[in-house]
Amino acid sequence: MDFLQNHIEALIFCSPSPIKVADIKACLSEMFNADVPEEDIMGAIQRLEEKYQHEEFSFQLFKAAGGYQFLTKPAYQTSIGIMLKQQSKKRLSTSAMETLSIIAYKQPISKTEIENIRGVNCDYAVQKLLDKGLIEITGKAETIGRPMLYGTTMKFMEYFGISDLAELPTPKEFTSEVNTIGENIDNPTEPEQPQQPDGQA
Repeated sequence: MDFLQNHIEALIFCSPSPIKVADIKACLSEMFNADVPEEDIMGAIQRLEEKYQHEEFSFQLFKAAGGYQFLTKPAYQTSIGIMLKQQSKKRLSTSAMETLSIIAYKQPISKTEIENIRGVNCDYAVQKLLDKGLIEITGKAETIGRPMLYGTTMKFMEYFGISDLAELPTPKEFTSEVNTIGENIDNPTEPEQPQQPDGQA
């Protein structure tokens, strides 16, 4: 029995987010009270990847957001999609999804710049994304008023199953404007008022 592999499998399975090799190494070294070589850890991870590629398993080991986690295989996306549809109230609203897309491609970006692109007030959408941990404040712009700048987080990459922002699709790869994350459930009465020119109510 491969005890090291089993321990790593348990750590990946129990971690609420993709677990990095460094974190796995730290846990194992403390448990065994001895240094565990990183190559041994990577070897065990490779064996786990091979193990879960077999058809008898409905999930597989994936690398995302710089770490490893178990995710269901694409073959089961239909049944999972039905479940997610039934849980639509937990999904992002259309306005939040649009705002998140702008931030992902234009980061770091200020709220004013986001509103200039969308043409509507984005206070609610930005706050929801902050609450969900998908974006964060990355600093302040060197312009008048020093507005806060926003960027995506590691949780964003985990949410969309990517390990690097370079994996985001280019605009020409979009085939439709369908919001696959969900409908506007967060706040049906969300204020979406066009911006008014300066000096007007």
